[in-house]
This record gives sequence, structure tokens and C-alpha cells, in this order.
Amino acid sequence: MKLNIALLAGDGIGPEVIDQAVKVVNAVANKFNHEVNWTSALTGAAAIDAVGEPYPDETHEVCMAADAVLFGAIGHPRFDNDPKAKVRPEQGLLKMRQKLGLFANVRPTFTFPSLIDNSPLKRERIEGTDLVILRELTGGIYFGERGRKDDGNTAFDTCTYTRAEIQRLAKLGFEMAMSRSKKLCCVDKANVLESSRLWRETVQDMEKDYPEVEVSYEFVDAVAMRLVQWPSSYDVIITENLFGDILTDEASVISGSMGLMPSSSIGLHTSLFEPIHGSYPQAAGKDIANPLATVLSAAMMFEDGFGLKEEAELIRSVVNKSLAEGIVTEDLSGKDKKAYKTSEVGDWLAANI
Repeated sequence: MKLNIALLAGDGIGPEVIDQAVKVVNAVANKFNHEVNWTSALTGAAAIDAVGEPYPDETHEVCMAADAVLFGAIGHPRFDNDPKAKVRPEQGLLKMRQKLGLFANVRPTFTFPSLIDNSPLKRERIEGTDLVILRELTGGIYFGERGRKDDGNTAFDTCTYTRAEIQRLAKLGFEMAMSRSKKLCCVDKANVLESSRLWRETVQDMEKDYPEVEVSYEFVDAVAMRLVQWPSSYDVIITENLFGDILTDEASVISGSMGLMPSSSIGLHTSLFEPIHGSYPQAAGKDIANPLATVLSAAMMFEDGFGLKEEAELIRSVVNKSLAEGIVTEDLSGKDKKAYKTSEVGDWLAANI
């Protein structure tokens, strides 16, 4: 099979973890006789430095021409520390989602048997956790009208959703629930927000089309609490952009490290696959970042992007083997065990494939 993949390394540790995923993808392609064509493009702070724009038209053209996008991370502290910066790396991420029509972010949360005691949560609370959060990506407060008034002393951000935007995400959620444990939780704040009331009303109207799915409705503050108390009680969660942004980061610590969780963003055009962690600029260039989330994102790319389940399972099994044998970076190694470099972990995974 011919696989045309756009490679957006981005900022910070992005290039380092992406390099390891490339090693793994190439090893899998060699084993299964696939042909991979990589096309690299700039995004984030790297693109601002080169052309003054965080998601250049040239990068968009590369993404549109690809079968899938493998993405690293976006962000740089010099922009974080300058609240008056006109152009920011994160604007590139929002623009990319909008132009590619990436309306659904799919974030699985699961545990690794060999790392279950690395979690800040008790073993008995997290054993058996296997949930997916679908976060709406192109609507809500991040894309609503915003501004300042009263000589800059009052600021406002507007959360707006249409029924159609909610329906298309909820449809994915119902379909995913049907292929899993047939449980769907819609997360909102319908006791306060009108936009949340539209979410709840819309999902309720769709229940009749999926009679086998058990649907629950919970307020976001309650879910934030229950995710750390009984995460295994959830299967598929659907929610709006801001709530999803917060809950998915909270859920990521269940596994024991944010450096372990993959994700995908799917929609109207080319799907994108990325680790959920940020650019971690403090570790950039030190060869210490955990590449496993990016490698597991590549596994999602094989399965969800190309329909190649056997290839994806091979990657996951080798990642589990690396964890069980302690071939891990310093965030997972502990004080008394050897910490491997980012590049060493990538080499080990590729060799074992």
C-alpha cells in the first residue's frame, strides 16, 4: 500500500519525538511491504520564524495532498510570555483544524499493566480503564467572537454552537459507542449555559436512532471529579471544545504520564494524528522526551487512517514490550533504573519491529 504522509514536526520536542515515530513507521512499512512517502512542512513557532505565519498556505497544501498528517507539537515560551504578541504558534493549530475541517478530536485513555503503579491514582481506582473522549474542535469559545471594550478593561469571549456541529460530533460518538461497550456520556453545563442546553437537546433527539446505546448526561464539574474517582465507569464521552480540552488533559494522567497518550483529529479532509502532550520546550534538544505517545499516534494512523489493524497492533505490542522491559525515558524510568534517550527508545522499537 502507498502511504502519503505529511510530517509536521512543529516546535520544542516535536522534531525529536516525530523522528522516533518515523523510524517506527518505516520499520512497519518495510515489514508489511508498504511504500511511505513523507512530505515535511513547517508549522507553529518554526513557521513564524521562517515565514511569519504559524500555518502557511504551503503547509496546508501539503496536508491536503496527503493521506494523513503526523504532527508533533506547537508552542514556544517566548510567545507564552508575551501577552501582546500579534501572531502565536497556537493560532496555527486552530487554523489547521479549521481549514482541514478537523471537527472531532479522539483521545483514548487506557492503562498499561507494567505502569499501573506509576499513576498518581490508586490501582483499584484505575484498573480496567478504557475510555475515549470525543472533543468538538472547530466551534465553541475558541472560535467565537471575542474582544475588549471599556478602554481594554473588559474582555469577552463568546461560545457559539449550531445544531449541525453538535450532530456531526455526536454521530461519531454514537457510532464509536456501538463498536465498544454501548455507553455514551454527554458532558455539558446545561444547568447554566444555553449552548449546553442545545447540546443536551440535540443528543437527546438522536437517542432514538441508537436504541442499543445507554446514554447519560453529566455536568462537566461532576465529570472532572468522577474521572479521578471511577474512570473505568466511562466508555465514550462527547463534549464541546473547552470542556474537552480540560477533561482530556485531566484524563491523561490516569496512565501515569502525559507522554503516553495518543490522539487523532478527524473531519472533512485529511485526518491528523498527534501526541496529546505539548512542546515541552525545557526538554527540547536534550534527547530526553518520551516518544511513546507519538509512536502510539502512528499506530492510530495505521488503524484509523489507513485501515491497517495488524500494523497498528504490532506497534502497540512493541510499545508494551518496551515498557515491560524498562526501555523508557527518564519520566518513566524511576531513580534506580537506567533512563534511555529518546533516540535510543526509537531505535529499540524499530529494531524490535
